[in-house]
Amino acid sequence: MSVAMKLFGKTKEGKEAYLFTLLNERGMKAEVTNYGAILVSLHAFSKSGKIKDVVLGYDKLEEYFKNPMMLGATVGRNVNRIEGAKFKIDDVLYELVDNNNGNNIHSDKEHGFHKILWDFNVICDNSVEFYYRSVDGEQGFPGNLDVSVTYSLTNANGLIISYRAISDKKTLINLTNHTYFNLNGHESGSILDTVVTINANQYTPIKKGLIPTGEIATVKNTVFDFEVPKIIGKEIESDCEQLRLAQGYDHNFVLNYQNIGIRKIAEASSESGITMEVYSDQPGLQFYTGNTMKQTVGKGSTVYQKRGGFCMEPHFYPNSINIKHFPSPIFDKGMEFKTTTIYQFV
Repeated sequence: MSVAMKLFGKTKEGKEAYLFTLLNERGMKAEVTNYGAILVSLHAFSKSGKIKDVVLGYDKLEEYFKNPMMLGATVGRNVNRIEGAKFKIDDVLYELVDNNNGNNIHSDKEHGFHKILWDFNVICDNSVEFYYRSVDGEQGFPGNLDVSVTYSLTNANGLIISYRAISDKKTLINLTNHTYFNLNGHESGSILDTVVTINANQYTPIKKGLIPTGEIATVKNTVFDFEVPKIIGKEIESDCEQLRLAQGYDHNFVLNYQNIGIRKIAEASSESGITMEVYSDQPGLQFYTGNTMKQTVGKGSTVYQKRGGFCMEPHFYPNSINIKHFPSPIFDKGMEFKTTTIYQFV
């Protein structure tokens, strides 16, 4: 096990950003940067023994300055959508940037956690911790928030992402990672032949703007039933209003066995023979199939196209701050937000 560090480039302000390489005893490798606490690459072994980089990203730091698709990004303070770009805590109104047709998505895509330079600590021989203080009022959220994101690579071929945050004021906290996976290799094109399982017998239907209606619906006998393994492309073009609204899958799944800690929530496998299991302690999983991806030049001059990657993002449900019967993302002063996601390759 080892962690190596090298200069990745300089920010627009002239500050140095670093690229950290985590390598396990089997030869699996992950690369992360303290710019945006971003996952840059993740190399896993195919059934033929070849190592493949299975996450979409860029070769150069400056390419992450725009990063419109938020490749590999740590998202915060809140992931996903907030209706009307506003919410209340204890009858105090907080207004966010309107960056999604009257709503807010991913807090602030221009000044969010994926666009800041984090401080860092290398921990032992398999982990790197990124930490940051988000000041009261930043992005429109209340409270000074001390937040950390730790990436760890295990000898069992698991990438662990651990999040911690604590505020000096009652606030909203909902963090995740926005990595796009392609288990045939980041350069392989469409992910429609990927086989996916999601351990959820319910999901949250959406309305215009991809905001949850507040309903919790069964997946049984619908295109959202992934409890039995299913190829992504099997029903993605079905004549279904929910799929039309999102141009594919971009929905929150209500995960089974909530409130029991970390458990397996999903699995994906590809023709390459690479299988990825996803573990989390969160109540929801946003499954996104890259429906609105625009042609982008990524690593190795690869041109990423629509549906060239999929995201599996554990989190609190979208707009849960405004829907009282959804699990609450509100944390009192001094109350720690703590969650772990594991991407396990088997």
